Amino acid sequence: MLQPFHLAVPVHDLQAARDFYGSLFGCPEGRSAAEWVDFDFFGHQLVAHLEPGRKPFVQPLHTNEVDGKHVPVPHFGVVLEWNSWQQLAERLRAAGATFVIEPGIRFAGLVGEQATFFLYDPSGNALEFKSFRDPSRLFAK
Repeated sequence: MLQPFHLAVPVHDLQAARDFYGSLFGCPEGRSAAEWVDFDFFGHQLVAHLEPGRKPFVQPLHTNEVDGKHVPVPHFGVVLEWNSWQQLAERLRAAGATFVIEPGIRFAGLVGEQATFFLYDPSGNALEFKSFRDPSRLFAK
């Protein structure tokens, strides 16, 4: 069993974070205070910290080209089981989510083949969700 990670991200509005992570993604809310709220992010602890003066959707300044797509840097996310990834992608599409990189297959036919998509939260934090048909290929060269 993997150990859960803890990640704190800056947000401009705690209610917008609750709507995005809680309502859109279905992440249960944990503890909170006036300036932060934590979420069970697929078994990991994600804490949204209010950053005074932060503007909504602050787009990252840098991207790297990966398999012909411009991947936002930095980003974070989780590796999901194949069917769970498919279901999440469908649920987000149905909810009208805006993808930075649409759900699809990267590195098709290669050792690193994976399903992936990217989107931003309301404060501009970039997220990636990916999946491998064979989870043992996660670190394969």
